[in-house]
Amino acid sequence: MLVSIFKSKIMKMNSTIKKGLYVIGGIAVLFIAILLFHIITAKPAVYDSANLQVSRIDFKSNIDSLQAKQIAADLRTIKGLTSDSIIIKRNVVVYFHNNKITNSEKVFNELMTKRSYDAERFVLPANMANKEVCPVDQNSVSYKVSKSINQFFN
Repeated sequence: MLVSIFKSKIMKMNSTIKKGLYVIGGIAVLFIAILLFHIITAKPAVYDSANLQVSRIDFKSNIDSLQAKQIAADLRTIKGLTSDSIIIKRNVVVYFHNNKITNSEKVFNELMTKRSYDAERFVLPANMANKEVCPVDQNSVSYKVSKSINQFFN
């Protein structure tokens, strides 16, 4: 009698565990299906980054926090700059601008008309102008695999 009660409880527990595993498995399959659907149907965002250019202004002296705020405010008033991407460290200001609207020389000249800053526009030396700047080895296997996966999903 005791053995039959023990067997029935084990059988009941086994069926409960099986049901739980079926539910967890079903949820996992559902999540994987949703993930696959999203990967197949989602398209990457298209940015107008071909027109985005980074430029730099070098200041003769270090910039304190008050001057940094003043320079950032002056730069944000210039048309063509992306206002959320002004980086000021020590004596260097790096900013991004749309090269269809403005160029680094116009930005520098307009900044200098706002206040008399002791600065100069950074111009890339001629021997570095044609160098490739991408740090990724485009002949590596990992680059080729990731590129082909990216092309497959796009």
